[in-house]
Amino acid sequence: MAEQQEEYSASNIQVLEGLEAVRLRPAMYIGDISEKGLHHLVYEVVDNSIDEALAGFAKDIKVTINSDNSITVVDDGRGIPVDMHEKEHKSALEVVLTVLHAGGKFDKGTYKVSGGLHGVGVSCVNALSSYLRAEVHRNGKAYCQEYAYGKPTTELTVIGESSHTGTSITFRPDAGIFTVTEYNYSTLANRLRDLAYLNSGITLHLTDMRQLDAEGKPRTETFFSNSGLREFVEYIDANKESLINDVIDLNTESQGIPVEVAFTYNTTSNENIYSFVNNINTIEGGTHLAGFRRALTTTLKKYADDNNLLKNAKVEIAGDDFRDGLTAVISVKVMEPQFEGQTKTKLGNSEVAGAVSSAVSAALATYLEEHPAQAKVIVEKVILAARARHAALAARQQVLRKTPLVGGGLPGKLTDCSSRTAEDCELFLVEGDSAGGTAKQARDRRFQAVLPLRGKILNVEKALEHRIFDNQEIASLFRALRVTIGTEEDPKAPNLSKLAYHKVIIMTDADVDGAHIATLLMTFFFRRMRPLIEQGFLYLASPPLYKCKMGKNEEYCWNDMQVQQFISRYGDRTTVQRYKGLGEMSDDELRATTMSPEGRILKQVKISDAAEADRIFSMLMGEDVAPRRDFIESNATYANIDA
Repeated sequence: MAEQQEEYSASNIQVLEGLEAVRLRPAMYIGDISEKGLHHLVYEVVDNSIDEALAGFAKDIKVTINSDNSITVVDDGRGIPVDMHEKEHKSALEVVLTVLHAGGKFDKGTYKVSGGLHGVGVSCVNALSSYLRAEVHRNGKAYCQEYAYGKPTTELTVIGESSHTGTSITFRPDAGIFTVTEYNYSTLANRLRDLAYLNSGITLHLTDMRQLDAEGKPRTETFFSNSGLREFVEYIDANKESLINDVIDLNTESQGIPVEVAFTYNTTSNENIYSFVNNINTIEGGTHLAGFRRALTTTLKKYADDNNLLKNAKVEIAGDDFRDGLTAVISVKVMEPQFEGQTKTKLGNSEVAGAVSSAVSAALATYLEEHPAQAKVIVEKVILAARARHAALAARQQVLRKTPLVGGGLPGKLTDCSSRTAEDCELFLVEGDSAGGTAKQARDRRFQAVLPLRGKILNVEKALEHRIFDNQEIASLFRALRVTIGTEEDPKAPNLSKLAYHKVIIMTDADVDGAHIATLLMTFFFRRMRPLIEQGFLYLASPPLYKCKMGKNEEYCWNDMQVQQFISRYGDRTTVQRYKGLGEMSDDELRATTMSPEGRILKQVKISDAAEADRIFSMLMGEDVAPRRDFIESNATYANIDA
């Protein structure tokens, strides 16, 4: 049979017009088409308004989640220009909304710096919306134009007179593109709160028309900060005991780069540094973070040496000892940011390191000279951290072995899989030996490994470092995962280069104890192995709560509604079995419902806002009871407690 020759010529080359490219490959422009991408649309519009505020033309930004899950963003800036664009032969508003990489950000005379990561802006939002309405107040008039799927459906028209200036954008995300179309109030609130702290003096409002109280008023929050990052640090550390009862902050311009930094010390041994470039959270750090760390270490070390404060230390002080119990927020505004790394959120501009370093060195040196009592407390904390590090060294040797299979070996309770391809392999962290036994029987031994954990692991939120590494269950976790401590950039950071599993699945009973164990494990991963979460490797298993059976018909149910639906279909004589724990399931049941990739429900653990997550973990897992009680009381109405 002769092979069919396919013609390949100029006619096969497709040129995508206008915003077609965005609609064809949306994830390339906004990251993904699920919840993260959906919320990114709002950030793109808000970033435009923030840029107006940074340029000195806007003070007030209102974000409204409408009852149909559309979004309205209103600002009091100058309003997007509406005059005719010479090159494109259409209004400037239409150019901004329909042409990629069009806007005032590329003209440095208009905006010195601008937020946003990709520079695709509001045109991308328009392309991915089934409906968009732009209303501009400018030149004493109100203008309006409507769009659908990135194309104008009306001409730009004057709809009346106006006594103010500003822009209002209303858009409805395209349900044909996004897998999720429901906006999360908390996600938007956290982002707007961050923006208020990062841009002091700007007021941001969030209103949710979907949630009305007894009086018919919508849920509303206002975010405003006078002192910027100082308040941000105070907010993050609200549930921690302060070491110096002060926040060291600076807001300056160094080497032509605006640099804003605030930091303090608390009594914990956790290091929490949050870095931002042009309001974008750089989760992988970069040159601005390196500059901050260098300045902190060298300045503190010089002060301690000059004042003879290390003479009684009797231990070697390392760079990471100076960051024990540190909470810091770094924000820089860079004209031409260069991003690198896996998530394109690692700053690569070499000039920024020097700018941040010199600014922080000068401010910290001044603070230490003016506050000798606080300086002494910080240095004492550094010496304690060095001693704890040396005490932890022996315990950490269990984790820091040369290769995964020698010098400590794998934990005895680990039942490993046969595959050695990390991308395919899964590790189930199971509560107790009985459930562990069932899980071992139920697993697919080719790619599924099981590690039973005995009881509740140590609460790492409150524990000292050497206690953490002394803990048998935690040492087993490190060894099973083949994770070591220390990278080229940071000796305290976890090293995932030899990670053996790209799915780490927490599988606990569906009761209060199971939830507590899952929370303790998530606290451990957040505090000690955060890159594992950031790279999307941590999951929660969802075992069913019930098994309904009527004659030959049987069905697994995850909630009461599914049980009622089964009963309404097959009658009241249905037998309902309630699973109190994984150990009650047979291996076949566990395989079919929770472990087999075909039938299971996995929830991926994500960090949408690291600073907010840090605050909540401190509150829920820390010593202070009062904020935890307030949190439970305010959220109890939303909780579905299975008594």
